[in-house]
Parts: sequence; structure tokens; C-alpha cells
Amino acid sequence: MKRSTSRRALLHGRRAVMGAVAVLLLAAGFWASWGTAQHILLAKGREHGTITVSACGAKTCTGRYDPEGAPPPRTDMTIENSVAVKKGATLDVVVKPGTSEVVRTGAGGAFHAWLPLGGALVLAALIIGGGVGLPRFAWATAAAGGALLLAAFFTL
Repeated sequence: MKRSTSRRALLHGRRAVMGAVAVLLLAAGFWASWGTAQHILLAKGREHGTITVSACGAKTCTGRYDPEGAPPPRTDMTIENSVAVKKGATLDVVVKPGTSEVVRTGAGGAFHAWLPLGGALVLAALIIGGGVGLPRFAWATAAAGGALLLAAFFTL
């Protein structure tokens, strides 16, 4: 009798720890995504415009930024180097307040900003299915993460 209660306690303990790890993964994915996504989702009142990419380095690209409205163009703006950012490309962007960084707007920019959350959903699905023992919820989580990753791929 004592053996079965200790086994049950271990099972519940394992599920609780694995659930906490899955929640931690999802929170980290959300936090990593929110740093960029907030500028796209909460873009009202921020400076909008276009950037024409002129040069790319290992991590960032620079180019001429043409704001909407009356402000003069600037040439010191940078954007994160990604597959979608190529020399000569013109992209719709929003400026991160207080910086010389811009973030791509529109569907492509939004899905690109949420890529870390998509990866976290896929990783958490493995833990939810194997460690927590909820296979249906794991499949739904993996499907949501996969859909987010595919949407980012096809919109960039």
C-alpha cells in the first residue's frame, strides 16, 4: 500500500515540475517576442515610415529612413538583419522610441516578432506530451507553434 502512494506522489511531482518547466519555456518565449512585438502591436502614436536598406552587417542592416509626414529623412537607422532584409529592399517600418532602430510592420513583421514564442510552443509541446502526460494538449500546442512558424516563413 505504501508503495503505491509513493509512486503516485512521484508521478504528481514529476507532472508538476514538467508543467512548471513548460510554463517557464512559454513565458520566456513570450518575453523574448514582446521586446519587438510591442512596437508593432502598439504602433499608434509612434513614428512610421519606410527604410531603404543600403548595407548589411552580421546582425544589422542600415539604410535611409523616410518618415511619413514632414520630418526630414535620416540615414542612421538600423534594422535587424534577417532573411527578408536584403540590400536595396524598401520596407514599411516603425521606429523604436528613443533609438535609431526600426522594426518591420505588417503581417510579416508581426509574425517575425513572434518567432521566439512559436519555437517555445513547439518545445513546450514535447514537455507537455511526454512529461506532463497530456498528448491532446501537446498536439494543440505544437500545432499553434508550427502554424506561427509557418506563417512567419510565408509572410516574410
